[in-house]
Amino acid sequence: MSQSVLAREIFGPLGGLVEIGAVVSADSWSLADVSVGAFVDGRREHLARVLALIRDIGEFDPDTMLIFDELGYARDHPVAVPSLLLSSGGYEEVSPRLGEPEAVRRMSRMGADLQLTRYLQALVNAAIARGADAAEGAPLVREALGIAVRITGDAPEPGAATVFAMWRVAFLAEILRPDSATRPDARDAFRQYAHALEDALGAR
Repeated sequence: MSQSVLAREIFGPLGGLVEIGAVVSADSWSLADVSVGAFVDGRREHLARVLALIRDIGEFDPDTMLIFDELGYARDHPVAVPSLLLSSGGYEEVSPRLGEPEAVRRMSRMGADLQLTRYLQALVNAAIARGADAAEGAPLVREALGIAVRITGDAPEPGAATVFAMWRVAFLAEILRPDSATRPDARDAFRQYAHALEDALGAR
């Protein structure tokens, strides 16, 4: 898998989490009150650190890292209802009421869970693809996950250990099946990352 594909699999969920964090920080569940630009301005250090971690996890070159900027997630832009609907996996039924505060709240909560879980899968996948063993890669993955959890804000925030538990069920179980299409050596690597993250996060 190319660097570009591996990076985009990380940047997509991260971008969704930035939008969700901006929605949560507005504290009204009204998309008219959301400012992605103001949200990002207040979290420049967090975003810079998480991008540095992503670079190290995937050993991505500068051109690959520019993809995040090119996608525009960190630039000021309106958060549209279709974007939240996509981030939440279609959790709400499409209707004229999608923009109402309760629907926005539900999509934000579901979107945070779903995008954090996909983000963790993409981080581990990138680390394994570049050949980093769990002793080296898991601490970076753990920190990158923790920052993303904080970016989502207080309201929909699951702890990092909860995200790990969701990932373990949603992704890992299928990867480790004996009949999985994943190569045996990659299955072993995913298992090692799971064990290392379980210990690091205190997940049981």
